[in-house]
Amino acid sequence: MTGPLRERDDALALLAAETERARTGTGGLVLLRGATGTGRTAVLEAAARHAADRGLRVLRARCSPEDTGVPFATVLDLLGTVPDFADVAPGGDDRGSAARLWRLLRSYAAECPLLVAVDDVHLADDASRRWLVEAARRVDRLPVLLVVTERSQYDIDPRPAGLTQALSPSLVRTHTLAPLSDAAAAGLVRAVFPTAGPRWTAECVRAGAGSPLLLHALLDDLGGTPGQGGAAPDGAPPLPDTCAALYPGAYPAAVSWWLNSAGSATADVARCLAALEQATPAGPAGGDPADLLAEAAGADPARVAGWLAAMTRLGLLRPDATGRPRYAHPLLRDAVLTGWPRPRREAAHLAAAEAMLRRGDRVEAVARHLLRAPAVGLPWALRVLRDAVTVAVHDARPGDAVGYLRRALDEPLRDDLRQRLLTELGSLEYASADAPAAIARLAEAQHLPAEPRNRVRTAVALGTALAARGEVRTAMEVLRRTESRLSGHPELARTVQAAGALLSDEDLATRQEVYRWLCETGERSPELVGTAGQALLVRYASTAGLVSAQEAMRRVRTLLAQPTDPLAEPFLLGTAAAVAQWADELDEADRLVERGLAGQHPALLHPMQHALLNTRADIAAARGDYARLLAAGPGTDAVGDPARSRTGPSNRDAHALMALVHTGRTDEAQRLADRFDLREVAENWELNRYLYARGVLRAATGDPAGALHDFLECGRRQAAREVVSPVVTPWRTAVAECRMALGGGPEALALATEELRLARVWNTPRTVGRALRVLGTATGGRRGLELAEEAVRTLRDAPVDTGTELMAALLAQGRQLLAAGEGTRARARLREAAELAERKGALRWLTLAGQALREGGARGPVASRTGAGALTGSERRIAELAAAGRTNTEIADLLHLARRTVETHLTSTYRKLRIRRRTELPGALGREGRRERGQERPRDACHSPGG
Repeated sequence: MTGPLRERDDALALLAAETERARTGTGGLVLLRGATGTGRTAVLEAAARHAADRGLRVLRARCSPEDTGVPFATVLDLLGTVPDFADVAPGGDDRGSAARLWRLLRSYAAECPLLVAVDDVHLADDASRRWLVEAARRVDRLPVLLVVTERSQYDIDPRPAGLTQALSPSLVRTHTLAPLSDAAAAGLVRAVFPTAGPRWTAECVRAGAGSPLLLHALLDDLGGTPGQGGAAPDGAPPLPDTCAALYPGAYPAAVSWWLNSAGSATADVARCLAALEQATPAGPAGGDPADLLAEAAGADPARVAGWLAAMTRLGLLRPDATGRPRYAHPLLRDAVLTGWPRPRREAAHLAAAEAMLRRGDRVEAVARHLLRAPAVGLPWALRVLRDAVTVAVHDARPGDAVGYLRRALDEPLRDDLRQRLLTELGSLEYASADAPAAIARLAEAQHLPAEPRNRVRTAVALGTALAARGEVRTAMEVLRRTESRLSGHPELARTVQAAGALLSDEDLATRQEVYRWLCETGERSPELVGTAGQALLVRYASTAGLVSAQEAMRRVRTLLAQPTDPLAEPFLLGTAAAVAQWADELDEADRLVERGLAGQHPALLHPMQHALLNTRADIAAARGDYARLLAAGPGTDAVGDPARSRTGPSNRDAHALMALVHTGRTDEAQRLADRFDLREVAENWELNRYLYARGVLRAATGDPAGALHDFLECGRRQAAREVVSPVVTPWRTAVAECRMALGGGPEALALATEELRLARVWNTPRTVGRALRVLGTATGGRRGLELAEEAVRTLRDAPVDTGTELMAALLAQGRQLLAAGEGTRARARLREAAELAERKGALRWLTLAGQALREGGARGPVASRTGAGALTGSERRIAELAAAGRTNTEIADLLHLARRTVETHLTSTYRKLRIRRRTELPGALGREGRRERGQERPRDACHSPGG
C-alpha cells in the first residue's frame, strides 16, 4: 500500500514524542491498534524512518501465521541470528532462553537507543508474546522504544486476548487507527485523479469503504498511482458494479485478503450478507437482518449483530433508507462474493428463503431468494413462486413475473401443471416484449397433455401472439388443429372459432375466408357458431352497413341474456362493447368493457384484452375526453396486451394523435406520427385507423393533399374488408372536406351524399349529424343552410354527448351563415362553438371559431362569457389559492380583502368555469394551463373532427 498517510498525524506525533523519550533513556511501549486495512503497517514504517533519522537503531519483525509454532521466532527475527537458539523446540522450558535474549537486547541498547518495531503482533508465537510483555515491564529505564501493531476488529469467532491485556495501562501508550473519513478519502482520490468530478469521486469513496488498503487498491486498478497523477474526466460514469471490469485486480485481491484475515466464520457471514443483499432490493423489509443472516450463515445471531454494527462503524457497511446495513458499494459486494463456490451461495439463499417463510415475510421477498437457489422439491417452494407471480402481475411487472415462473418450472411438476405454467410464462414473456421466447413456450405447452379447457387457453394465447406478429395463417392453423381435438366439447370448439374470427382481422384474405364461413353457418344454424360467433356476425353486419344501431343493440342484448361458456364470454362482452360504442350507448359500452376486463386472467395472453382496451379508448374519444386519451401517454399498453409487442401504431396511438390535434398540440402530434414507418407495418385494421388519424393531423396543419391521400388509403383498405359503414372511420366525409379545400366540389358532393345514405342506415345522431354537416357544406346555398341546421339540431338533441361533432357542425353552419350574409345568427353559432370548445379543452376548434368570428366582424374575446380565459386577475388569484386548499378566511387575510369579496369572486369564477364545487377548481384551472402552454394557431385546410 503506497501513498501519503492521511488523518494519521496524532499517531505520528505520539510516536515522535516517544522516540525523543527513548533517546533520553526512558523507554516504553506503544501499541498501534486498528482494523484490517487501516494502515497500521504504514504508520509503523513511518515511525521507523523517523527513528532512524533521529539516530536510533531500528530492529524490525513482521509476524505471520507460519511462525506461531516456532518458539521466539519473532524475537529472533528482531535480534538477528543467535546461534545458541538453533535447537529450541516447541513446548520446551524457555525461561533461560528469554533471559539470554533480554541480555542481548540490553547489549544492543548499551550501544545506542533502539526502536523495536513488531508488525502484526497478534500473529506472533506465544513465547515471543510473553517475552515482549516482560520487556515492556522493564524498558522504562532503557533507551528502548517498543512499537507493536495489533489487529483490532470484531470477528464472528472471538479472538484471543490482546498483547497488552496483562499489562498495567501505565506501561503502554495505545493508539487506535480510525477508518478514513469521507473527506480524507476524497482528497486521496483527487490526489490521484485531479480532474475527477464530485459524483465519480463520491463513488470511489464509497467503494473504498473508509479503508486505505481498499481505496489504494481501487485507485491502482483504475489506472492511477498516488504521486504520479492521472486523469478522470468530470462527470465520468459510475464505477463498475463487477470486479471483472477492473484490471489488474488489486481491489478484489485486497478484499480477499481482508476476508482471510478475519477468519472463515467471519468470511462466511460477510459473503452470505453479500449474497442476500443481491436478492434484496433497497426498501422496506420485515424482520431483523441479523437473525436472517445468522440463519443463512449458520452463525450465532448475537455475534452477527455485533459484526454488523462493527462493520457499519468502520464504513464497510452503510445503512440504507430503511436502516438496513448494506455494503457501501456494489463493487465491494461483488468483490466479497468473488471466488465463493456456487453451491455454498445457493445454500445460503435457500436457508434465507426457509427462514423468511417461517417468520412470515412478504412472498416476493422469499421468492427472490428461491430464484437463486436450486430446485427444492417441496410444495411450499412452488406455492411461493406462484404467489409471487400473482403479485408481480397485479403490480404490472411482467418481467419479474417471468423470472418467478421460469424458476417455478425448475421444480418437479406434473405434466398438466407444467402445461399451465408454460402457458402463463409464454403469455407474460410476450407482455415483456419477448415474442420469440413466448411463442416457443406456448408451442411447448401445446404438446403437453392437458384438460380441454387448458388446451383452448394455450391455443388462444399462441394464436394471439402469432397473429400480432403478422403470422396470421400460422395462428389460424394452430386454432384449427386445436378445434379438431375438441370433438366432444362443442362449446369449447365454438370458442376457438370465435378466437379465429377475431384474430382474422389482422389479415385481409384470412378475414374474408373466416367471415364467409361464419356468415354461411350462422345463417343456416346459428347454434353452431355460439353466442360469441353470433355477436361477431352482428359486428360484421354493423360495419357492412346492413343493420341499424337499434337493431344491432337488440340482437346484442338478446345474446348477452343467454347463458355463455366462461371461455367464450370475453369474446361476447368485447364484441358487444364495440357495437354499443358505435351505437352511442356509451354507458352500456363502458359497463361491458369493465366487465370484460375484470374477467380477463391477468397472466394469460388473450386477444380480447386488446380489443377491450381499444373500445375503452373509442368511448373516451366519442365523449371528447382528451385528457383520458392522453393520460397514459401514446404508445403505452397494459400488461398482457398484444399491442406491447407490435412494431406499428395501435388504435390507441391513433386516438392519442387526434387528441393532440384537437387540443392544439400539433407539434407533439407530429412527433408521435414521425415515430412510425408505415412501410414496415403489416396489414391490419389498426393501421387503417391510424391512417385516418394522420390524415386529421395533415388536414389541421395545412396539408390537404397529404390528408386526402391518407383518407383515401384508409377508405380503400376499409372497403376491401367490407367495412362500408361510417361507424368505424368516417373517411368519406373527411375526403369530401379535403376535396372542397382543393376545389373538387362535385366529387365532394357525391361522397357526402353516399355518407349520409350509409349514416341513415345506422341512424345514430353522431353519424347522421356529421354526414349532414359535410353534405350541407358541399351543397351550399339555401339547401346547404337547411342541411347545416338539421345537422346542428340532430347533434344538439342527441341523448348522448356529441360535443366534438357539434363543435364542427356549429362552426360549419356559422361559416355558411356568414357567406349568406346572416352575420348575427352566424356569430351566435360561432360563439356557441367556441364556448363548447373551451369547455372541452379543444383548442383547435376554439381557435377556428375565433378566426371565423373575427372574419364575421365580431369584437372582443372569442368566448368572453365563460371559461378560464374570462377570469379577471383578482378572480384568478383567488381561484388558484382556493384550488391549493386555502379557506375563504385565509384567502381574505392573505390578499387583505373582506371575506364577502372573496365569496363574490368565487361565485363569479364558478359561473365562468361552468363548475359547481370548490373541488372542481384544480381540474378546471389545470385545463386552462395546459391550453396556454400548448397554444398554436391551426392552419385551416379541412376540418374533420376525427373518428
